[in-house]
Amino acid sequence: MVKRKQTAGQMAKLSDETRKRLKSRTRLVMAGREPTEQFGFVNTPIYRGSTVLSPDVATLKAHKARFTYGTKGTPTTEALEKAWTELAGAAGTVLAPTGLAAVTLALLTALKSGDHLLVTDSAYSPTRHFCDSILARMGVETTYYDPLLGSGIGALMRPNTTAVLVEAPGSQSFEMQDIPAIAEVAHQHGACVIMDNTWATPLFFPPHERGVDLAIEAGTKYLSGHSDLMLGLVSANPVWWRRLRDTFDAFAMCAGPEDVFLALRGLRTMELRLREAEKQGLELARWFQTRPEVKQVLHPALPDAPGHDIWKRDFSGAAGLFSIILHPCKEAAVDAMLDGLELFGMGYSWGGFESLVIPFDCATYRTATTWNPGGPALRFQVGLEDMEDLQADLEAGFARLRAADA
Repeated sequence: MVKRKQTAGQMAKLSDETRKRLKSRTRLVMAGREPTEQFGFVNTPIYRGSTVLSPDVATLKAHKARFTYGTKGTPTTEALEKAWTELAGAAGTVLAPTGLAAVTLALLTALKSGDHLLVTDSAYSPTRHFCDSILARMGVETTYYDPLLGSGIGALMRPNTTAVLVEAPGSQSFEMQDIPAIAEVAHQHGACVIMDNTWATPLFFPPHERGVDLAIEAGTKYLSGHSDLMLGLVSANPVWWRRLRDTFDAFAMCAGPEDVFLALRGLRTMELRLREAEKQGLELARWFQTRPEVKQVLHPALPDAPGHDIWKRDFSGAAGLFSIILHPCKEAAVDAMLDGLELFGMGYSWGGFESLVIPFDCATYRTATTWNPGGPALRFQVGLEDMEDLQADLEAGFARLRAADA
């Protein structure tokens, strides 16, 4: 029996030169995988553990082994860290157990007692809660600013302004921020730029190329793709990488091994799912534009949407998440529309294969800007269902809305 010889392409590690010229889909397939280190198996297995044995006293004392303790990393976590670092164009990445944990880790990396923080008024609501509670107790003052401020943010900078948090598009309300302009001004004042980049992922918005120092991703969303894990990632440029890693090590804020494994699996198909989500989202957004019940569609990839010019300049794609504003109607009418939906689940988070919808009202938490859209607001996550089925479900929902509003 002739033993089949393994070719270089089947087993060898990719050279740095080869990696640099790979397109994004190929990079997602290859990143963080080293079959030569796992007996030829394609995927990095799940490593669970706390104790790592050292071969001798010298190695133990020097802490020079590749892995020294469970909180310092495993082959599973290292695989995802390396893959995300490559995808994001970063100097390094750390993993956190949730997206919010990633936000808090990034903020605690950049801030200390007595500092001043600038946060976009359109930020993820739990981020605001952390700033207004934990950071406030630590002696960090937070100022919320208009997300459309752009380079005008310089007027809000103080001598102790240490960080600026941006998010584009805005959570729920979908304002587009001019990230490069904000980053330029922030860096002139010596401030760290922190971005929640969950909506676009590095595939559609390369954060560190645009001036972001610490980029946050809720891997719970599109990296997972199946609504079955919790994960956060923070990547850093060379200036901030060592400080981020030191902060992470001090907290030992570790992600679960099964979640990391599932995220690695989701990584391989993330662009395919993102592109389909983009297609599905735009198709439904355009359909909403034809509906008499809809006053406005908040989707930055639509040519007539607010912030489209910034999206077109800085982004290479769009997620399947957007919002709509209905014409004024009774709250009970909106409830009747949503309660009868059969294909749109009502639940938080997004980025999975299933379609979701939630009603929201930014006026309950905005402080620097006024949220007055002129009608009820709904946020949609568009999944992978057949578009005709989704539209039929919504058509029936609009019929219930009209009947209840009569």
